Amino acid sequence: MTTADPRRRMLPIVAMALFIDSMGIGIIIPVAPQLVMNLSGLTLADAAPIAGWLTLAYASMQFIFSPILGNLSDRHGRKPILLASLAALAVDYVLMGFAPTLTWLFIGRIIAGIAGATFATANAVVADIIPPDQRAKYFGLNGAAWGMGFIVGPVVGGLLGQYGPRVPFFAAAVFTALNFLIALAVLKETLPAGERRAFSARRANVLGSLRSMRAIPGALLLLAVLFMYQIGHDTLPSTWAWMTMAKFGWGERAVGLSLAVLGLGTAAVQGGLVGLFTKRLGEQRAALIGLVGGSIGFLGYAFASQPWMLFASVPLACLIGLTMPSIRAILSRQVPANAQGELQGAIAGIVSFTAIVTPFTMTHLFSVATETAHFPGAPFLAGAIALLFGALVFGRSRFSARSAM
Repeated sequence: MTTADPRRRMLPIVAMALFIDSMGIGIIIPVAPQLVMNLSGLTLADAAPIAGWLTLAYASMQFIFSPILGNLSDRHGRKPILLASLAALAVDYVLMGFAPTLTWLFIGRIIAGIAGATFATANAVVADIIPPDQRAKYFGLNGAAWGMGFIVGPVVGGLLGQYGPRVPFFAAAVFTALNFLIALAVLKETLPAGERRAFSARRANVLGSLRSMRAIPGALLLLAVLFMYQIGHDTLPSTWAWMTMAKFGWGERAVGLSLAVLGLGTAAVQGGLVGLFTKRLGEQRAALIGLVGGSIGFLGYAFASQPWMLFASVPLACLIGLTMPSIRAILSRQVPANAQGELQGAIAGIVSFTAIVTPFTMTHLFSVATETAHFPGAPFLAGAIALLFGALVFGRSRFSARSAM
């Protein structure tokens, strides 16, 4: 595949889809605590575990359906899967916006979990188009587009949340519907019909996808590192709003603006530093720097006693964005074109499993630590430990990782 591949024109379109999608997700983060408290009648600390259960419902569906959708994209192409995902998510936001009870909110999260294939499908598009030695950079650019959405989304959500905790859900529905229309009109298929393969139920599950990864030297160990990385990564969106509200008394607007700062840092790392670091230092060193830097930054979040201390930790914490694109690139170069969806499904399965474990665990840890030890930063201490452990495992896997390159 040459650099003149005309399908590269699809990359900005896919990045825009990711930007709008993450903006829709980011919009609802600042108002989620207030909505859960309104529907449950509980205090902030007592409502946090319910948010963990909501995320558990979402992540469980992701865990089951991500490999299915990845394999379906290997069979039917990337565009139809992306379009179906966006359409369902737009409907889901409307449902959650009107949710009269927690039960309906749970139903909405289940639908979102089933439909949420956008990021995995977008990365399969990159693997379809980009030569192996350049994929880390473009995986990083996709991540930057996602991060930019988290710059805009929480700000918009924090501002709209002043008019009611349901308003941002309807805004998210509008943005996602716009995303669908753009993709429908201009996105072209990137997986040619001749390179597709039959759908297999045996492969279309996380265990089946992981079994197929055993043929790649060092792949399972790298996926284990991604598991630890993702535990740290998922700590932030699941507990940031709760921690800052409890520690500093922030409202929706302040939470939204702070998440915008984090999004800007993530976009800077994934949009610029991933390509620079992987080119000069290699994918292995870049991933290790991301794990260690993220661990140090998360310790800063955990023990910050003033807001300025929190923001001083952002540059180091955002280095975590180097890890996923680097390891994803190491793995993707070993997989043929008609199995990239399966690989992304396997990675998405790992991501989904940690999304089951992390928010549920961290919101409960937040609740217990806040009420008993007055330590709302406890989830970030746990996230820092997970990242450090991932760095240690990755350091021992260097020879395995090198053999997979």
